[in-house]
Amino acid sequence: MARSIKKGPFVQDSLRKRVDAMNARNEKKVMKTWSRASTVLPDFVGHTFAVHNGNKFVPVYVTENMVGHKLGEFSPTRTFRGHTMSRAVEAAAPAAAPTGGAAPKAGASDAKAKPAPAAKGGK
Repeated sequence: MARSIKKGPFVQDSLRKRVDAMNARNEKKVMKTWSRASTVLPDFVGHTFAVHNGNKFVPVYVTENMVGHKLGEFSPTRTFRGHTMSRAVEAAAPAAAPTGGAAPKAGASDAKAKPAPAAKGGK
């Protein structure tokens, strides 16, 4: 048996005590916690935890599927805004879409050539 299995899951003592007290009173209130490393136990099912993500508290309603995971897994610390497209790809994306019209002849170019930027400094 591995040592980590012998030790059992980590749950912050104060968090475990608050959940046990709420279960004894049959009460369901939102509990604020900074303990993202605490493992979700079967006793936590049905409770809502406000887990701190470094900026604010994110409400996490615990379901049976979450048992065994860590509270921090359900409170993301970073916001993913998508990959940004480079300007060249962004400009080519609408132009590459088929319009249903006739294809341009080979060698014909409607694009205007940009002049090279002038050298600065005068040397």
